[in-house]
Amino acid sequence: MKRLSFVIVAAAFVCVVPHRVRAQSSPAYHEGGDHVEAGIFGEFYREGQSGTNLGGVGARLSFNIVPLVQLEAESSYDFNQVFTEAFTSGGTVSFQRSNMRRVDGLFGPKIQTNRGPVRFFVTAKGGATAFGFSSAPATVGTFFSTVGNLRANDAIAEFYPGGGVEAFIGPIGLRLDAGDEMLFANGAHNNLRIAFGPSIRF
Repeated sequence: MKRLSFVIVAAAFVCVVPHRVRAQSSPAYHEGGDHVEAGIFGEFYREGQSGTNLGGVGARLSFNIVPLVQLEAESSYDFNQVFTEAFTSGGTVSFQRSNMRRVDGLFGPKIQTNRGPVRFFVTAKGGATAFGFSSAPATVGTFFSTVGNLRANDAIAEFYPGGGVEAFIGPIGLRLDAGDEMLFANGAHNNLRIAFGPSIRF
């Protein structure tokens, strides 16, 4: 099941991207406005079984298949543990490096409400995630090393239903989304995920 999830996600991405690139080269396709959206984001992830809060970064890329529907691929890397401390005068959130790391990849449709500067959307993506422990620094090189060292039996199948809002001024915008990143390992496990960051459309 875990190996099959990776194969399905990879095959879908390989099939869709060349088609969208060809479509974007057509003059008729450009008459409707924006067709591609790319972004980066900061992420908060609460692992439900242990109650561990993780923070990290990610990137995503979306292609329109019809004006209100996109296919979106994204990947994130969580490397910080997030602690919440409450005080009588208020609350605060602190971040602390931990040896627990998480890397994941998701792919699926994103349905938008309109094509204006403010858009609400829902999404449902499938993919896989892997957890690990490492004292290596949280760098781009460590991320690629982690991905390169993944074995099929390390990956856990996941499904992410979520939604959010994005607002644009011209081609530049901000996006907030949240949902339940469900893991399937000896049953389904629910995990809160919140992501926020800038994006550009063209």
